[in-house]
Parts: sequence; structure tokens; C-alpha cells
Amino acid sequence: MNQLRIAVINGGDSAEAEVSRSSARGVITALKENFDTVVSVELDANVTTALADCQPDVVFPILHGPPGEDGTLQGFLEILGYSYVGSDVHSSAFAMDKIIAKQVFRDAGLSVAGQVVVNRNDGVADAVARVSRDLGEYVVVKPACQGSAIGVTLIDNVNQLHEGIEEAFTYDQRLLVEERIDGREITVGVIDTDTGTDPFQVIEITTPDGTWYDFDHRYTAGGSEHLMPAELPAEQTSELQRAAVSAHQALGCRDLSRADFVIQDEAIYLLEVNTLPGMTPTSLYPDGARGYGLDFPDLVKYLVVRAAAR
Repeated sequence: MNQLRIAVINGGDSAEAEVSRSSARGVITALKENFDTVVSVELDANVTTALADCQPDVVFPILHGPPGEDGTLQGFLEILGYSYVGSDVHSSAFAMDKIIAKQVFRDAGLSVAGQVVVNRNDGVADAVARVSRDLGEYVVVKPACQGSAIGVTLIDNVNQLHEGIEEAFTYDQRLLVEERIDGREITVGVIDTDTGTDPFQVIEITTPDGTWYDFDHRYTAGGSEHLMPAELPAEQTSELQRAAVSAHQALGCRDLSRADFVIQDEAIYLLEVNTLPGMTPTSLYPDGARGYGLDFPDLVKYLVVRAAAR
């Protein structure tokens, strides 16, 4: 297996390009412990030529947000006939679109927050009026198809709602506005095996008082703490793990994913599923994998070998 040639695609021009490159550096270092040929490939106009020069046996996309995580790159790789790590075109597209994903979750019987969907074409004033009428002003504004909490704003009042919607529209045509649920931030990674899908241990994410798990707290060393296993009743832990596996399977995800939740008292709300979770030194998915028994080099090796077998 050490003869497999691996191309790690990263970068690009998305809002999360630098996070992608940071993740890729760690993945490349880890892969080189087990494979002789590991090449970094930038997602740019020369990506087709770079892949042809590399002639990889497996492509490992380390990309966050569109076009690397939304099915676009996956379709490109399938047209060219490359095996790749992670979910296929449809499940990547479904998971990346928070509005579609939530409908899939509801259909699977998973608990989600109340919502309003607004469109840029209808204008900011109309969006503010609809959200205020249907949800109130204590909400969370999210671009439909961004990751890493980019463009996400926690709202307390109508002035913030106007500003948050206006800013989020700079990232996306459609917005998901959800009721704001104050509670504990939880995440559960899952990994596919030959016999099914296994959940990792439940992780609770904590940030300093008065903050939340936004972009800065995700990717700044010391910006958050990951408590694993989370101190929860055994029944609630099992319910979170079941929900993470159900969400992964309902979306049709492949190889790996990470589900994010918020817990308010005994109620569990599924927020979203990440099909290409972060792989930086501060990322949650590698933490969960270590709790499962896979250190980082073993994790990325497992994912590559699984993709090569396809």
C-alpha cells in the first residue's frame, strides 16, 4: 500500500481556503508516514494538469465550503475517473446546503430547530419582517451553503437582525434563519467500516464566557476546549451517537462525517453534518478518531486505503 500515489487537493479561492491549506499540511505530513508519494495540489485553473502529472491512485480532498465540499469537485473527479476520499456528489451537495439537509433530517425523524428561509431577491426588509413575525428576534442567521460558521450571526434584536441578514447575503443568495437555542455545543464524528457506520465518542465544545464556536474560536489555538467524552447521561450519549449515524446515513454520506448538535436541558437539536470535517491541529474530527483508537496517521491511511479499494 505504500506504493499508492496520493494527491491532496487544497486551497482554492473560497472563504475557507487558508483553513484548507492548514488542514492539508497536517494531512500530507501524516500520509508521508505510510506512503511514498504524496503531492499537494492547489485547487486552481491548473488542477487538471496537476492531477494528470501526478497520476494519483487516490485523491484526498482537504477543502471546506464550495466548490470543494458541495459536490462540484466530487463530480469533476468522477468525470476524470479518480478515486477519492469522502462523500459522493449527491451527498456532498445535500449536506452542504443547510436548507436541504434539514429537510432530510426531518424526514429521518431527527430533531431540528425551527426555521425561516429567506432569499436575497426578496430584499433585506422583507426578510427581517418574515423572521420577526415567524421566529422573533432571538435567532441565528446562516448562509445556506457556507461552512466554518462563516457569515453566521447570533441575533438579539431587530437592529442586529437587519445587519446580520445583510451581511449573510454577501455570502449566499439564500439564508437559513433558525430559532436561537442556548445550550451545550456538541459534536459527534462517525466513520464507515466494512460492517456499517461507527460513531466516535461525544465531544463537548466550550469557549470563553460570552463567546461561541465561531470561525476564530474554531481555528485559533486555545480558542476552544474539547471535552471528550462529554459529561452527559449514558442515555443522552447513546442518543447523540445514534443521531450522528442516522444523519450520516440519511444524507448518503461516505467514509466520514461529523454531526454538530446543541443540547438544551434534555432536548437534542441536530444543526448540520460536515462531510469533510476539519483536519487542523485544533480540529474536532481527529480528536474523535483518537478516542476511537485511530491516531492521525492511521486515520488518514485508513481513509486512503478505503478509497483505493473502490
